[in-house]
Amino acid sequence: MNPRDPKNNFPHARKEILSMKAYSAPLENRRNLLRLDFNENTLGPSPRVLEAIQSFELNEISIYPEYNILKEIVSKHYTEKEIPIEEIGLFNGADAAINAIFNSFGDPNQIFLTTSPTFGYYSPCAEMRGMEIINCPYIGKDFLFPKSEFKENILKYKPKLIFICNPNNPTGTLLKAEEIIDIANQNQESLLVVDELYEKFYGDTLLHKVDFKKNKNIIVIQSLSKTAGLAGLRIGFAFGNKKIIEAIKKVTGPYDINSIAVKATIAALGDKEYIDKYIKEVKDARIWIKDKFDSLDIRSHFCSGNYFLIWPNKDPNFLEDEMRQKGILIRNMQGKKIIDGSIRVSIGTKKQMKLFWDAYSEIDQK
Repeated sequence: MNPRDPKNNFPHARKEILSMKAYSAPLENRRNLLRLDFNENTLGPSPRVLEAIQSFELNEISIYPEYNILKEIVSKHYTEKEIPIEEIGLFNGADAAINAIFNSFGDPNQIFLTTSPTFGYYSPCAEMRGMEIINCPYIGKDFLFPKSEFKENILKYKPKLIFICNPNNPTGTLLKAEEIIDIANQNQESLLVVDELYEKFYGDTLLHKVDFKKNKNIIVIQSLSKTAGLAGLRIGFAFGNKKIIEAIKKVTGPYDINSIAVKATIAALGDKEYIDKYIKEVKDARIWIKDKFDSLDIRSHFCSGNYFLIWPNKDPNFLEDEMRQKGILIRNMQGKKIIDGSIRVSIGTKKQMKLFWDAYSEIDQK
């Protein structure tokens, strides 16, 4: 490329941006289909959420959002244990929380440590900050957490940022809270971020056992996309030591979460019975569909999340396309290390999984 050519006279992005591979997901044309591809709530939110949105008044739209009431509700009612407001961060979805953490703590040429395969948004966030990435692969057919390698890398490289998805997406691998605290204690200067978006489907959140005044280098991320059905409104939480939360909030806008999302979140958290019922339905459906796959002579992997992996008889691309023709979306894991050749399937209700099973059996078991 000739820099003197007038056609090349335009602003260039940073070299890290030009060389990175962007995180992308097929977000369009998914409505009116059975969505078993993105691990979302498959039924939608509580009726109270719709009522709250419909009661929205014009003067609430013309004023900037207010967050104190939501923070107080999260502080006192989000978990069994009260969380100080200064240890809570509100974000426009969990991905915004992840991005803000990298903005605050992601230094160029510093080490970012995570596992592989895992949620695909972590690595692009590290790349765009010029960080060096170390991935520790899960072990064996059961995808065991690489504890020894992980701790060795912490002691050797002293990474600036560590991310653990727990349970891991897409393998479902699970670490106990005590094990995570032990990993965090390997190096107090490494910030350990625990992505707990799927925690409700196994029920062992770190929030019940961590003391952020003592465990200063741990952040826990959660959202209401997978359980409460608010994926389209974007609401996420980060919990951590107040100084860590203060640092992260410095790189976010003052009004990143819109007023409708705030009101919907308050309504959703006010109907925990609805959320708990949905979670139970998913857990029951997980047992049912696992029994079905255990009866087949194909590889499948079930663990702690609202999703599972299968290695179909037919080509994964063919199965994905044929299932879509039947109105059911599933996620092809093509190209992902260790799980290449597999399909990830989200778990909905038992009724929905019966629809999936009938369609899958017709396509892949003939």
